[in-house]
Amino acid sequence: MQKRLLSTRLFTVEHREYPRAGGEPVRRDVIVHPGAVVILPILDERRIVMIRNYRYTVEQELWELPAGTLEPNEAPIDTALRELEEEAGYRAGQMTKMVEFYTSPGILTERMHAFVATNLTPVGQNLQGTERISVKVLDTDEVRRMLVDGELCDGKTIAVLGTYFARGGA
Repeated sequence: MQKRLLSTRLFTVEHREYPRAGGEPVRRDVIVHPGAVVILPILDERRIVMIRNYRYTVEQELWELPAGTLEPNEAPIDTALRELEEEAGYRAGQMTKMVEFYTSPGILTERMHAFVATNLTPVGQNLQGTERISVKVLDTDEVRRMLVDGELCDGKTIAVLGTYFARGGA
């Protein structure tokens, strides 16, 4: 059983009941999300493009990788190409799937599709009206230090950079 509690442009909140063998059903309030992408833009073996993004929900500017929500009927790779240009101001010559993961599976259905973008060409940002994003090109050693020292607070960025470095990137 599911009952819609709230609908917004980006997500819905549903009260759901899941059957459980030999017991009462499990009841959960679930945020239903269409999914999102995160992009690791690599300029060359020593430089990564990152953004400083002001997040109103936490009232602070965070170091992040470019990312965005899937539009209806939009393939994740198309979202990744669009968001990279909008937020970071780069067009990717190559976009390669890296990994998929759930951002917070205890309460949220959002599945994050991570891509590595290479062969980058600067095209200029195309920000939405409320976005406050600056672009920074960082040396991979500096990004690794930021990751290890806990300077990064954005979960998707930590997950993707951790995966990249664990796989032997830079």
